Amino acid sequence: MKIAVTGKGGVGKTTLSSTLARLYADEGRTVLAADVDPDANLGLALGLTEEEVNAIVPVSKMKELAKERTAANESNTFYKLNPQVSDLPDKLSKDVNGVKLLVMGTIDTGGTGCVCPEHVMLKAILSSLVFRKNDVVIMDMEAGLEHLGRGTASMMDQFIVVIEPGARSIQTYERIKQLAGDIGVHKVRVVANKIRDDADRDFIRSRIPAEDLLGFMSYNADVIDADRRGLSPYDCSPQAVEEIRAIKAVIDSQE
Repeated sequence: MKIAVTGKGGVGKTTLSSTLARLYADEGRTVLAADVDPDANLGLALGLTEEEVNAIVPVSKMKELAKERTAANESNTFYKLNPQVSDLPDKLSKDVNGVKLLVMGTIDTGGTGCVCPEHVMLKAILSSLVFRKNDVVIMDMEAGLEHLGRGTASMMDQFIVVIEPGARSIQTYERIKQLAGDIGVHKVRVVANKIRDDADRDFIRSRIPAEDLLGFMSYNADVIDADRRGLSPYDCSPQAVEEIRAIKAVIDSQE
């Protein structure tokens, strides 16, 4: 199972990603959760402390490793475009409550000169994740799909867009679905979060095709409190866990 979770900032994609990861881990599956969002907080949502999260060096900052794997010269003008990286996810990940967490980070190009080796290594690692045949891979993405190349994206089992009951969130879903179509991916599903009442559900159902809607997550004070305290929603909100368990059942039925 290979899942990419995306959506606007603050919609709850990290809550969904982290809880799905822990539910699969509870089943004894090997789970690798990749934090590909620039605002990386998947570690906290999985159960790490702030100190443990701050101690993690993102893959994007491992310049010497990137140079080594891409055989880059000193000026970064020559380097391999297809470096060997299949061993890196296991080597660089951190075990958290049965889940292997891999913090990818982002490339900062401002004033740093050529950063192509790091970019190439990040892309290669993301591509390698889809070849982990017996593992569950969950990618907590940013709103765009720029991190995923055409070949990598086509091998994902699910693209899940987390939305809120509002016109701007629907617009984000439509944009992501178009981007996915541009790279040959036509299986884009939706989870609606922060649902308050039947009016919210009716709004979502009126705008999202039934075959694309995986389920709903309620507006949940326990999840908000967990985020404020830097705790895992999995450990703080039985309601959220059960709602995401139901979403997982739908995902599994479509595998």
